[in-house]
Amino acid sequence: MRSYSESTLAALELRPRHLLTLTVLRDGGGCTQQALAAQLSIDRTNLVGLLNDLEDDGLIARTRSAEDRRRHLVTLTDAGAIRLGEAELALAEVEDQVLGALDHDQRVALHALLQQASAGHVGDCSAAAADGDL
Repeated sequence: MRSYSESTLAALELRPRHLLTLTVLRDGGGCTQQALAAQLSIDRTNLVGLLNDLEDDGLIARTRSAEDRRRHLVTLTDAGAIRLGEAELALAEVEDQVLGALDHDQRVALHALLQQASAGHVGDCSAAAADGDL
């Protein structure tokens, strides 16, 4: 499934890390680069390169914080939301191909088990900022 997913994303000029970043920004709203780095569990230096890729493609925007000019706020652009939607639709098709042998109830059960297994590993930008770790 991973190779199918990665080739599907590549056709949209995205990599898995791009998809994850766009999803976090959509689901959590805009946030500081520091909060985003914390949520993605990525070094801030590596995040800059990732954000450069997305910004060059017009998928995100970075602006200086009005409250603290040292901080950059990262937001999803309309183009980023559209590309994310296209990626999610394409990945749903991949999922249908890979999980085609499972009926609806089995897919629901699999999804629930995967959610349970990953519980506690997903945060949000506002929680990361509120923790004061940033």
